[in-house]
Amino acid sequence: MEFTFYKYQGTGNDFVIIDNREDFFPKKNTELVAKICDRRFGVGADGLLLLENHPDADFRMVYYNSDGNLSSMCGNGGRCISHFAKFLGIISEKTTFEAVDGMHEATVKNDWVSLKMNNVEKVNVSENFTFLNTGSPHHVEIVTELQDFDVFTNGRNIRNKTYGKEGSNVNFVEQNDHAIFSVRTYERGVEDETLSCGTGVTAVAIAMFETGKTSENKVTLKTPGGELQVRFEKIGSGYENVYLEGSAIQVFKGIWK
Repeated sequence: MEFTFYKYQGTGNDFVIIDNREDFFPKKNTELVAKICDRRFGVGADGLLLLENHPDADFRMVYYNSDGNLSSMCGNGGRCISHFAKFLGIISEKTTFEAVDGMHEATVKNDWVSLKMNNVEKVNVSENFTFLNTGSPHHVEIVTELQDFDVFTNGRNIRNKTYGKEGSNVNFVEQNDHAIFSVRTYERGVEDETLSCGTGVTAVAIAMFETGKTSENKVTLKTPGGELQVRFEKIGSGYENVYLEGSAIQVFKGIWK
């Protein structure tokens, strides 16, 4: 089976993206997806995205984690696939598309993509961490000396022991300034630290506001892969008009044989 793919990265969170409007990709073949995402025997990626036709929206986004399984919402993936839609000529600058968690809007200007995330209705604040769902479940925990922190071991333990089989993504955070935070994320499905996580930094920004670490509703998040911005409005006990913003770049095009 031979097909064209594109490699994208959004602040180091990297994806294989395939134009599947002709519905040729074997979507139930988890082994193939995992092989494509393998960094030694395949292309290498944190996940795989399919761009598909939609009856009403501009397109549908189907997202697989690198383990080959369908997953919850991926913010950086949503930004990258919006850029890809513009590259294909499906959209000009603005788009509406459907993902696993519902409809999303995005604006693409050169390599900068602003993606509207779902509303967050509830934020659970505990003594040592905050938990919320921003399209994917996220544990947010403040630590010191983040640069030297063992994200893999601690993230894996929390992901499995605290949240069981379904698991959760785990974000470790250090405050740099009033509205600037450094973030490192352990992602379920990838089962490792990624260079950035879109739904993760969205969760961190809201958690930091909810717990009083910042009073700003526009927050800069520094990840190992680069900077992202999150802005939002607090409405009652929830959050609306949540936007994830940052770069999305096409790296290369290839043929899978």
